[in-house]
Amino acid sequence: MSFRIRGLPAEDFQHLFKLSDDELAARGAVRRIADARNPGYPCRVSLTDSKAGDELILTNYEHHDVSSPYRMRFAIYVRRGEESYDEVDNVPEQLRLRTLAVRAFDADGMMVGWELVEGTELEAAIERLNANPKAAYLHVHYAAPGCYAARVERS
Repeated sequence: MSFRIRGLPAEDFQHLFKLSDDELAARGAVRRIADARNPGYPCRVSLTDSKAGDELILTNYEHHDVSSPYRMRFAIYVRRGEESYDEVDNVPEQLRLRTLAVRAFDADGMMVGWELVEGTELEAAIERLNANPKAAYLHVHYAAPGCYAARVERS
């Protein structure tokens, strides 16, 4: 079954890079300069990892804006100047490198399935969860911190 992975919309975040540190703090966000950690900090727009010296914004984002008990928001990193990842049948390296929690939701935003997988096994988890006729879309989270990573849709 074909799938589409999407990063967050770049236009939702690029204005944050023009704000002062005080203005960011008033919004509960912070500016960071990436160190040399490997893998880097995961940008939720491009679905790529930072490199040392990259400017990042760490902000809170409501990634599951639904009227259900599964409404969710969490901290995410975004990197300056990135374009939104949007690919069919392709898993970005950022997801391949991590342990992932994949969650299936129905059209009402209710969870109807879940799996914990290594990123190298993501396609198989997508296939299994999308086999559920109730599944309308999937969310991928980084398992250890619980952060939102990306959305998966049938294509």
